[in-house]
Amino acid sequence: MVSADRFLAFAAMSLLVIVIPGPSVLFVIGRALAHGRRTAVATAIGNVFGSYLLVVAVAVGIGSLVERSETVYLAVKLAGAAYLVHLGVHAFRHRKELKAATISTRPTHPARGDLRTVLDGALVGVTNPKGVVFFAAVLPQFVDHSAGHVPAQMLVLGLIPISIGLVTDTLWGLTASAARTWFARSDRRLSMIGGAGGFAMIGLGLTVAVTGRAD
Repeated sequence: MVSADRFLAFAAMSLLVIVIPGPSVLFVIGRALAHGRRTAVATAIGNVFGSYLLVVAVAVGIGSLVERSETVYLAVKLAGAAYLVHLGVHAFRHRKELKAATISTRPTHPARGDLRTVLDGALVGVTNPKGVVFFAAVLPQFVDHSAGHVPAQMLVLGLIPISIGLVTDTLWGLTASAARTWFARSDRRLSMIGGAGGFAMIGLGLTVAVTGRAD
């Protein structure tokens, strides 16, 4: 369905875009610093799920509307930015509770916590301006319209950046959480790193809100 040359060309393009840290990477790092490895991995999974929803949106034609409409694009961007700030404020306010969470072996609602973390990541992924522009503007260029089944081609091609993003985001999160482990040896240091993670997410949200798109 998708020719090998288009597949490889899109994979190369995706790798070039993904290796440049954007909102998704910085969000995973912030969550890793604020909450640890498990949260970082769950966030990365949710992030790529949200990103693939963008692929689906582009495949059915919604993505082009978001890309072409300044109003819709702005609404999506500000919604994502506001949620990032909200998560950052929450992480900063609860930074002193991190030690208890780190040494606890029986969290009250682990499944629900993991699900909520995945949903947080998905929401950030689906409102990521970088992802919106990439999938709406770049993905369609690698589709072979003469071969037909255009939506299916987009869905297959979209798995490439999703797979790359899952690997790289997870590695970023694990690396950041490893540094957090050293800070966990001291209540004060752990509180500082939790606050830093919160500030990172707040700063990221504000950056997303004020950054325009390249037309």
